[in-house]
Amino acid sequence: MKLTVVRHTSVNVPTGVCYGFTDVPLNISFEKEAFTVKESLGRETFDRVYSSPLSRCTLLAGYCGFSNPELDARLKELNFGDWEMKPWMEIDQIEAKAWFADWLNFPAKNGESYTMMQKRVNAFMDDIKFKKNENICIFTHGGVIRLIHVYLGLYSLEESFEFPVEYGQIFYFNL
Repeated sequence: MKLTVVRHTSVNVPTGVCYGFTDVPLNISFEKEAFTVKESLGRETFDRVYSSPLSRCTLLAGYCGFSNPELDARLKELNFGDWEMKPWMEIDQIEAKAWFADWLNFPAKNGESYTMMQKRVNAFMDDIKFKKNENICIFTHGGVIRLIHVYLGLYSLEESFEFPVEYGQIFYFNL
């Protein structure tokens, strides 16, 4: 299987605001960034195209010519629960301190931990790994891309969060 994974373009969210599951708007530079992604993908055709259901991913998929991707909620970013759309400085400091001390296992209030997110990303990857002769494209988020690298054994879970994933970046895997 050939797997192409694309991170969405930049978002219009102030620096320091916690977001993940929230459907946030794209930056005004969307069209320029999306054009670059589309050009990088070239005339590649895919047997299947998947996308996070959040608009920052579906809009990019549509711009790139894939207007009807298969939406899968398992491809969404980390769920920060009650922390969504709050500046990090406004989050209860006791909760935030506990999360930063063990972000792998400690969920945000009414959200999920990184290992909880890993389980849903792994379940998605388990489902597609049987499509051996297919060429698949996924439009998703930085956290999901990091966890795909973990799933493929390229990084440990602990070091994956340090792995940089840029807006509009494309990753290619041959499985």
